[in-house]
Amino acid sequence: MKILVSSCLLGEDTRYDGLNSSVAMNPKFKFSQKELFMDIMCENEIFSICPEVAGGLGIPRNKAEITSHSKPFKVLDIEQNDVTINFLLGAKKALDICLENGIKVALFKSKSPSCGNNSIYDGTFSENLIEEKGLSARLLEENGIKVFNEFELEELKKFIKKNRSL
Repeated sequence: MKILVSSCLLGEDTRYDGLNSSVAMNPKFKFSQKELFMDIMCENEIFSICPEVAGGLGIPRNKAEITSHSKPFKVLDIEQNDVTINFLLGAKKALDICLENGIKVALFKSKSPSCGNNSIYDGTFSENLIEEKGLSARLLEENGIKVFNEFELEELKKFIKKNRSL
């Protein structure tokens, strides 16, 4: 199956702080989780993207959070610079990759203002989480693409098994 994966989860240094969120190398993950991640990566066709970089933001960059969760969306960085257009462009590029390649599922970074699929930070830069989606995750799901995060690997594995023909 074809899977769109957040570049940072693959170990690419694309996070806002210039680091990565590698599942395979992260000591917070149990070996069984790392093994499952690697099995999924090796048994499927992987397409890597960092929507924020794809949208024109650099590495490193200022931390950013969504301050308006409905249209018109608004994303500000910690210095109050408006980076909304970068997030929207990155989301569109992620969707384009999925549409051009027949991708029906994504594995995205949790809590990210681009990629978070269940909860993200509330826009106050105070580490408070709210039940919202990042802009890329939202756009993918609005277009029928199922989004999982790195803590939902078992669910992703079940989705792949059930939808192998996609």
